[in-house]
Amino acid sequence: MRHVLSYLRTPALILLLNIVFIFLFTFTRPLLTSAAPYFEDGFLGLSQNELHEKLGMPQAVRDRKSALRVFTYYPITDWSKYFSKLVSPENGEDVYTFKREGIDVRYSFSYAVDPNDQSENRLLTVRLVDIEFSPAVPIHRLPNLIPEFRPSTEPTSPAFRSNIWVLLFNGPPSPEARFIVRETGKEELDWTLCYQLFSMQGLPDRLTTEALIDRMEISTQSLQVVTVRQRHTHERIPNPYSHQFDKQSVSPTPPRKSIPVPKYAE
Repeated sequence: MRHVLSYLRTPALILLLNIVFIFLFTFTRPLLTSAAPYFEDGFLGLSQNELHEKLGMPQAVRDRKSALRVFTYYPITDWSKYFSKLVSPENGEDVYTFKREGIDVRYSFSYAVDPNDQSENRLLTVRLVDIEFSPAVPIHRLPNLIPEFRPSTEPTSPAFRSNIWVLLFNGPPSPEARFIVRETGKEELDWTLCYQLFSMQGLPDRLTTEALIDRMEISTQSLQVVTVRQRHTHERIPNPYSHQFDKQSVSPTPPRKSIPVPKYAE
């Protein structure tokens, strides 16, 4: 018995107990999963908890009711207590509203989840930011209203348009952004930060920075997909935020046609 007690006091045993304690503390405590933004917008790639730490709790949560833009809005307290238990957590979009320069600005955040994660509290990761303006605002005012919107001013920065939207690519691609992409074959493509500006009333044929925008989406898209698969629906245009855009967008004045003078027989 004395030999056992003396052994318990040895430095070797104390060291062994310390190792066991460190092992238990390190490998048996709950793992905390954190995320980081993929791009300079500061939103895409954040976990829902990190978004709440950054902006505070949302004023409401909305649930899309169809493929169209039809939503039901819930107070955050009602969503947390009841409605969040009826649908998958990623179906709820956190909603924040702000008043900036006399414009009502509403942010809505959509989330992605790991399809292989079947746990009850799956990590929600921001995959898309939908920003609405009331009333509509000119293109040139958007950077002042949206601090996260920092478009490139390089003339060669990729930009495209249709009759209702303008699509701007910004910065280098991020391999991590593939996680929030739903498209098949996403691993073979590069995904870049994109700003898509929508106009409900339609854009003029000659685009200027005075064109009115009702909504913006911050997301990630593939330049390869746009230039190859979508080349017939995405018209390449000069970057509307470059310093040369206004000069390039001015159409030359067509020459005046002279009115023909009739000739009469003498």
